[in-house]
Amino acid sequence: MIIMNSKNKKREIVLPGEFLGENLEPGPGVYNEGKQAYASVLGVKSVRANRVNVVPLSGRYIPKVHDCIIGTIIEVGPSSWLVDINSPYPALLHITESPWRVDFGDAAKFLNIGDAVLVKVSGVDEIKRVQVTMKDIGLRKITGGQLMEIPPSRIPRVIGKGGSMISLIKRSTKCRMFVGQNGRIWLDGGNVSTAVAAIKKIEKEAHTFGLTDAIGKYLEGK
Repeated sequence: MIIMNSKNKKREIVLPGEFLGENLEPGPGVYNEGKQAYASVLGVKSVRANRVNVVPLSGRYIPKVHDCIIGTIIEVGPSSWLVDINSPYPALLHITESPWRVDFGDAAKFLNIGDAVLVKVSGVDEIKRVQVTMKDIGLRKITGGQLMEIPPSRIPRVIGKGGSMISLIKRSTKCRMFVGQNGRIWLDGGNVSTAVAAIKKIEKEAHTFGLTDAIGKYLEGK
């Protein structure tokens, strides 16, 4: 499927197993059979230089070390918390990786089931056991504001090249925002409803060209 924009540029949506080309270096969403490249997911084909990748249109978040994400506490133990990170794999947050001095058995005094947290992925092993930490600048328990969730594949478009899109939204709405790589976004202050509407528009039109300009005009109209 070819999607055209107003300037007749095109984005090609490909199916899993679809042939992408020969003698191309495979990126994310691509596998090779000999010299031939094929899509491994449903998504948008992108070729730069000699490298091809497919940006998925949907799917759950697959954690990677150093990703900054938003999680919710789903289980409390004596020395750790289990965190839902919008992935097939939950994450473990040990009390030693929290910003507090937590005694054994006191974990629930600091974080309880349903609490939202800003965390960073610190480890992913070969069987997808995930560990997260709160020991970094800006990582903390979330209080107040609003959480929303979009497909993780749309997050790069919300951030924009060099942070251009998120800067535009912040500047226009005066919102504070934290965009997690796992598809969860926290917003607070300013015109949250307009920021949410802009993000939903980005989610819907992520496959189009000139999106930053389109969002800029949309926000000007608000």
